[in-house]
Amino acid sequence: MLTPVRENVEKLAVSQPDLRDVFLCHAWDDRQGAAKDLHDLLEARGVRVWFSEKDIGLGVPLMRAIDKGLVNSRVGIVLVTPAMLRRLPAEGVADKELSALLRRERLVPVVHGTTYEELEQVSLLLASRAGLSTAEEPMAQVAAKIAELVAI
Repeated sequence: MLTPVRENVEKLAVSQPDLRDVFLCHAWDDRQGAAKDLHDLLEARGVRVWFSEKDIGLGVPLMRAIDKGLVNSRVGIVLVTPAMLRRLPAEGVADKELSALLRRERLVPVVHGTTYEELEQVSLLLASRAGLSTAEEPMAQVAAKIAELVAI
């Protein structure tokens, strides 16, 4: 299911070994909740995560920092929550991150607290990607699968 992403991870590990494992794209409203939970679960498994809450310093231009984070990560994880579904149509920061991630075969949606059907109403492109859902398995298991995906 996630084979194309895994193949890209393996290639990048050889050509660019200093990249972060994962860029975590999330809605601002989730930064202290589901996004932090996923971040913490991934880091506990040794995954190097780019997370805006810790990687954007004071006074640093937001979009430039995000752009660097995207460039310097092997895989993009999009945490799809009700808050993300509300944000995407507004074409804000999350939408720009998503647009950049969709251009590469290195994107994994993680659907949490919503469904793929609801996601399809907002983004057919993102909903068409192979992903993971916390309705099917707990967040800790989702984090374990992502860690396995990016393990070198």
